[in-house]
Amino acid sequence: MHPMTANIRLFVDHPLGKAQSVPLDRDQANYIFAVMRLSVGDQILLINGRDGEWLATLNEGNKRSGEALCLHQTRPLQTPPDLWLVFAPIKKARTDFIVEKATELGAAAIFPVQTDYTNSDRIKQDRLQTHAIEATEQCGGTYVPQVHDLTPMKKLLDTWPKDRHILFCDEAKVGETPTPINTLPRGKWAIFIGPEGGFSDTERARLSAHPNAHSISLGPRILRADTAAVSALTLWQMALGDWI
Repeated sequence: MHPMTANIRLFVDHPLGKAQSVPLDRDQANYIFAVMRLSVGDQILLINGRDGEWLATLNEGNKRSGEALCLHQTRPLQTPPDLWLVFAPIKKARTDFIVEKATELGAAAIFPVQTDYTNSDRIKQDRLQTHAIEATEQCGGTYVPQVHDLTPMKKLLDTWPKDRHILFCDEAKVGETPTPINTLPRGKWAIFIGPEGGFSDTERARLSAHPNAHSISLGPRILRADTAAVSALTLWQMALGDWI
């Protein structure tokens, strides 16, 4: 790899700035020097979710440790719209997919919730956070959404912010004419996606009655939870987000 061709992006939990030295841990050094076969003097791009993207030179290293030196900022921090994704975890691979695509599509925060019909009663929050980091590295983003730990949906709604709207993707509305999302108010939002069995009648009633909720249909067919999450995020970004 030519030292002026930096096509590897790496997330580091370390401040980034002009002439800042950045240590690489064992896993990062192994990836850079053993897997990608870079050498001292080559350049990489660094992000930390706070300071934008920086071009850095590999100062030293081997497959066990290393150090990079920041040269200059290549991209400022680009924060997404204030949009949360609230979803019920499903099968492992499909939950991973939801977190990955929510990151790529610009969710600011991701909230797995326990619903009446949620198939899983636990998640590995740290693993899902790693998926969000890897998705940010790969999609060219500079902001990493926080993946929160699994929370009962009732508890989340009990403390719901008064200024945050809810986009309730209601499978019971399948076949109805979809509400044009661009007619909804701008501001802080959260998209609610139910589990494979859908929201229970009690949950649907509470969401429908919530003063901040806007119930919508996602079209004439019932979508799988992971498809629904991607579809709703895309529609919202096209109408109210940073795609316009």
